[in-house]
Amino acid sequence: MLDRRSFLTAGGGFAAAALAPAAPAEAKIELAELRGSLDASHFGARPGAVDDQSRILQMAIDQATREHRPLFIPPGRYQVSNLTLPDGAQIVGIPDETQLVYQGGGHFLLGEKAERLSLEGIVIDGSNRLLEDYAPGLVHFIDVERVTIANCSISGSAMNGISLHRCGGRIERSTVSGAGQAAIQTMEAKGLAIRDNVVSNCANGGILIHRWTEGDDGTLVTGNRVEEIYARDGGTGQNGNGINVFRAHNVMVANNRVTNCAFSAIRSNAGSNVQITANSCLKSGETAIYSEFAFEGAIISDNIVDGGANGISVVNFREGGRLATVSGNLVRNMTTLGPYTSEPPGFGTGIAAEGDTTIANNVVENVPLYGLALGWGPHMRNVTASGNIVRNAKVGIAVSVVDGVGPAVVANNILEGTADGAVVGFRWAERASDDLVDDGGDAFAGLTVANNIAR
Repeated sequence: MLDRRSFLTAGGGFAAAALAPAAPAEAKIELAELRGSLDASHFGARPGAVDDQSRILQMAIDQATREHRPLFIPPGRYQVSNLTLPDGAQIVGIPDETQLVYQGGGHFLLGEKAERLSLEGIVIDGSNRLLEDYAPGLVHFIDVERVTIANCSISGSAMNGISLHRCGGRIERSTVSGAGQAAIQTMEAKGLAIRDNVVSNCANGGILIHRWTEGDDGTLVTGNRVEEIYARDGGTGQNGNGINVFRAHNVMVANNRVTNCAFSAIRSNAGSNVQITANSCLKSGETAIYSEFAFEGAIISDNIVDGGANGISVVNFREGGRLATVSGNLVRNMTTLGPYTSEPPGFGTGIAAEGDTTIANNVVENVPLYGLALGWGPHMRNVTASGNIVRNAKVGIAVSVVDGVGPAVVANNILEGTADGAVVGFRWAERASDDLVDDGGDAFAGLTVANNIAR
């Protein structure tokens, strides 16, 4: 029996419950994942303990995996090292609260030759302690078919934050910062998805999609925020890139925001059939978007490029770099300053292309050298530039007229405020013609200049 006061109190509770907002779907999913889990504290794990708890946590991981259950690690700091994840291991924590802190002396989290490994809601703190040579990242997985790394925070690695070799799966909604090399490194991936992560303040790279040998990779890099990427180890493009594709084919890089990188926001080297679409690339130290060397096939479209030594380059036809479309991009505010001394003609070009490439419907503004650069020396074949707007450039469109170049068409462009000419022929960095807008480029075999507006 309830008296009046008890009834009102209970009623208030019911009312409060009715008025309380429903838990978000993501929170419900996280709670559901904890049901049926083993609790690491039942094995003696103690949050905040100053002593090493590696043995206890390893025992808990192994037992939970044998029982095909997730291991729940309660909130708190746990001093650990040399943890090995067996096939099927699932480790779940409370985001930002469950903290594993590396004690050094080997590896941190290692898993190999597994069907499935999962980390969710874990803070992984490398404490900037050295990793042994066999461990290139705080989280190092090898030959894992389905990796899940979600809602994790990974920081303070002396090497890479996450290093996945020959893995599939997903890295999502996680934060990776303060890595001594790159935030995320993948080698020979098997259809990874890297999405909706925040990457920042890494010494040599942001997200690296690499292969030892060229081949199909199929990684999707979407919706990430990448910022403050340095080039501590120097070079002329090996380091300092926000998103870097190397020898990996069929990779999609889309809808990312990449800013303040020492070299490129997005750089694809020998990556065929790469798609670089709808990214925001701000304040790059060198070329903002690069597709270079021995690639066949690149789509670079609908990106915003604001700030950089060059905007977009699709080059190295001499090494086999060819077959691309560059369309619908907004490129502006280039500079002549770069991270090293450039050979002539120097930095400051909006968009450059060399082999079997269409440059169409782009807007280029405020560039100190060339708005568009078509070819370099004899390295040009089948390049068209049409429907572009170039404003405030030293030369609107620079086109190579060296003997032996392939055909080029420059048509239907608007060129405004081009102080040294709207369309000009060059032999390498040396000017070789007057403005070609009026005479149509008839003096040069294979070059067509038509229906451009210069003012």
